[in-house]
Amino acid sequence: MDRASQGSVVVPAAAPSATACIRSLGSRGVNTVAIAETTRAPEFSSRYCDECYVVPDPQADFRGYANALLSLAARPDVRTIAPIREADVWALSRYRSAFADHVRPLWPPVETIRTVYDRLELVATASDADVAVPETTLLADVDDWDDDRIVKPRYALLTADFADDVPPGEIEHPGSVRYLEPGREPDRDSIREGMEHEPIVQERVRGEEYALWALYDEGEVVTTCGKHQLRGYSYAGNTSVARRTTAIPDLEEAGRSLLDALDWHGPASVQFVRDEETGEFTLLEINPRFWVSLSCPIEAGVDFAYDYWRLATGQPVSAPATYETGVTTHLLRGELVYLLSILREENPVIEPPPLSAAAAEVASSVLRHPNFEYLEATDPGPFVRDVQNTVAEAIGLARELSVPRRTRALEELRKPIRRL
Repeated sequence: MDRASQGSVVVPAAAPSATACIRSLGSRGVNTVAIAETTRAPEFSSRYCDECYVVPDPQADFRGYANALLSLAARPDVRTIAPIREADVWALSRYRSAFADHVRPLWPPVETIRTVYDRLELVATASDADVAVPETTLLADVDDWDDDRIVKPRYALLTADFADDVPPGEIEHPGSVRYLEPGREPDRDSIREGMEHEPIVQERVRGEEYALWALYDEGEVVTTCGKHQLRGYSYAGNTSVARRTTAIPDLEEAGRSLLDALDWHGPASVQFVRDEETGEFTLLEINPRFWVSLSCPIEAGVDFAYDYWRLATGQPVSAPATYETGVTTHLLRGELVYLLSILREENPVIEPPPLSAAAAEVASSVLRHPNFEYLEATDPGPFVRDVQNTVAEAIGLARELSVPRRTRALEELRKPIRRL
């Protein structure tokens, strides 16, 4: 039987979560359609990837990217699209009605996404839901710099909906967190210029990072899993490169309280820091999509990708009664970046750990828990491609290496449909 006759899923090949999604669904007979702006995407090399298409880069041509998604959604065999990155979420929610003509929307409406992407609004919503939040204010309103604080973009994604300087139909990424030296006023104009809008200032809550991974259906929880972040790309934090599953009732309560208040629909990762003094989970942000470490809960027995597929195709979903805690997964090149950050980065308030101790910790963790984002014995292609990409980037190469034969340009798909 033709795999496409059983239904197809479109997966943007933009993060390790895409590989986890393709492996989960492809191994179950679902036809997997990977898209990327480059033929070097690791997911294109997976044995479980059935079709590959090169599409416009959403940062260079967001409307073209959204139209590419819509063209694929219009195929009669395509049943859903997996939101992997912010560009996917914004396209799917911003043009929700157009996509709803072809697939069941399994993501929030644009009004909810606006609240999530506006961190001032998100903090207010969380506070109303009795979820702990850091003290938050606009950069312009701060007049005392003695406390320990950070600056972060107010908006997780810049669009014309949020910033006047962004042309309609385009998206921009506003930068990342900046740590401030207590007692010293920063150069506000320089920060505004770098982030291209008026950012926010938050108190820095000291503690380790956690998250509640969740899948919701029209405001009702389907399944959840807790995460404890072990290491990020930087010794100061950032996106996780090593994490383990956990089950903490207070974490579950905090995450679900916020998602319930938002009447959530689809996947989400609610990020928290556990205050080292009080033990309280304080909100960092929400990722309204599949998270980078999607393989971690799958290893623990919670297959969010397959549950998402079943919801999208109208099948019943039963959450597992329990899942395995302590399951640890790694992004190997991310572990290397973490170690390099100790040598290269300077932080005004966070001291780096000793390199020898950090290297020993990484080595021990990898040996005790050999579960990896790309590396899998039965499907080595994505890992090999990721290594090739990393080496090519390190030495400044940009050539396309061993392009999969099944890769095609989107224009070869089918007749044109209505454009956004």
